[in-house]
Amino acid sequence: MKKLFAGLFIFTFCVNFVFGAGTEALLFYNKGLDYYKMGLYEESIDLFRKSIEVDPEFIDGYFNLGSVYEYLHRYDEALSVFKQIVVRNPEDYDAVYHAAWLSFKLGEPDKAKKFLSLIPQNTARAIDAEELYAKMGMTPVFKTPSVQKEKPKGKDNDIFEGIISPTGLAVDENNNLYVAQFNSNSILKITPEGKKILFLKNSKINGPICIAFDMYDNLYIANYNADNILKVTSGGTVSILISNVKKPYGLIVNDGTLYVSLQGSNNVVKYKLKY
Repeated sequence: MKKLFAGLFIFTFCVNFVFGAGTEALLFYNKGLDYYKMGLYEESIDLFRKSIEVDPEFIDGYFNLGSVYEYLHRYDEALSVFKQIVVRNPEDYDAVYHAAWLSFKLGEPDKAKKFLSLIPQNTARAIDAEELYAKMGMTPVFKTPSVQKEKPKGKDNDIFEGIISPTGLAVDENNNLYVAQFNSNSILKITPEGKKILFLKNSKINGPICIAFDMYDNLYIANYNADNILKVTSGGTVSILISNVKKPYGLIVNDGTLYVSLQGSNNVVKYKLKY
């Protein structure tokens, strides 16, 4: 399951990736995560429902509710929930893809195609969309990106839109911004001019929370769902640097040493990097 996030501390440590949810909604939400991890699925469903009852715009509450239904193969209920996200934000392409996939599983390929047609080709979900089109024996049809006026370069204050569940941030020596995208298990690169490029999507990435560079342009990823730390070399090679670190979410590099905070265990790992 992709979007079953970490607990409450994540919202305040690395980056606040849930916006607009009140404290009560977050409490229900995080308790729902705890029940899910214990295998108490009906209890987690009840709590995710309560989170969106308290805050009807709490998108992550909907997503986790739909994800549990999908995990339990309750596809009709899952589709109904993901549709609620699409109605609220048709540019949440992760939710759009789930709605398409669930429609396919329910034997409704035409409806699946309508959802897939909302996904632009230059997004992280485009590859998944192409694969689903192929399964259905259909020619891919992608949404034409809307033409927007180019924003002035060098603007001091700006908003980068259309990022899938942004979590950790890092900047390289050329002032490129890198954003960990929790839901799509990928890293996005944003140039100083504001151009967005999919920097990295790899099967080893599973729930990236925090990211950091060292002096040699190696990138380190706190891989929350996989309980490990990944290293990405400047040449693009991805490997597991540290395994069996439970719930890593805070991560910094200083003077050749990597420090990782672990949620739930009151521990910080210190790791001397070898170059």
